[in-house]
Amino acid sequence: MLLKPEYIYAAGKLLDLRTPKVMGVLNITPDSFYKGSRVTEGKEILKIASDMLKNGADILDIGGYSSRPGAEVITAEEEKKRVLNAICLIHKEFPDAILSIDTFRSDIAREAVVDCGASMVNDISGGEADKNMFSVIQELNIPYIIMHMKGKPENMQDNPVYDDVVAEILTWFGEKIVRLHSAGVKDIIVDPGFGFGKTVKHNFEILTRLGDFSITGLPLLAGLSRKSMIWKTLDVSPDEALNGTTVLNTIALFKGADILRVHDVREAVQAIRLVEMVKGQGKDFENIYKENKVR
Repeated sequence: MLLKPEYIYAAGKLLDLRTPKVMGVLNITPDSFYKGSRVTEGKEILKIASDMLKNGADILDIGGYSSRPGAEVITAEEEKKRVLNAICLIHKEFPDAILSIDTFRSDIAREAVVDCGASMVNDISGGEADKNMFSVIQELNIPYIIMHMKGKPENMQDNPVYDDVVAEILTWFGEKIVRLHSAGVKDIIVDPGFGFGKTVKHNFEILTRLGDFSITGLPLLAGLSRKSMIWKTLDVSPDEALNGTTVLNTIALFKGADILRVHDVREAVQAIRLVEMVKGQGKDFENIYKENKVR
């Protein structure tokens, strides 16, 4: 088994993964599944970004293309209009923040990094949607979050079938990781893609076996926040799924998640702090958290 790297390099700094990190979600869209994450106006974008950073977000993930099941397909021009301005605004206001562009289009990824200040790419298609993505990541020399998705957002939930969901995802990652390493990509983060071409049962099996992903030797991102596996199981709405999110994030942390991608930053930071205290069994984690400015 390969050892995970303790750091990734982003925005001119080393991000220490010895303590799990929080990625806050900003959806610059009118139709994301959780209405509390939708923002479109400049002042509102900056307010949410500011609040997330104050609450302890280590990374902000900004996207302009809704990937909820059955989401409307939008043009590259529309996605650019939505997301690039938002990233430029946030970078200008918070130049030290680590910003991730959530896109599967390589030209948008390049513009977000070169022109707007993003320093990481989060690709829900894992390079499937744009054959140029891997070479662009190599060219830009930035961290790449590779997520597994079966199908496309518009059809991914149409009866997804696996013989062994974890084994198939790991096989898929293996081939992609070899290609990325061959292309010279250094910092890779894997995301099993909860809710992307998986049933509720598949999602819980992935969570139960999340530790299996350590075989990749790469940092692991868990994107469980307010997903349908929570609100369908509990018979609540996405708006009522915060408590369930915290429970599943806590499980993910105990199973090796290095980054939590969330809509609710404060609660995720608190979950990390409590889990690290339990894991530490008396170690002085207070000093670690003071150094990392976790609240």
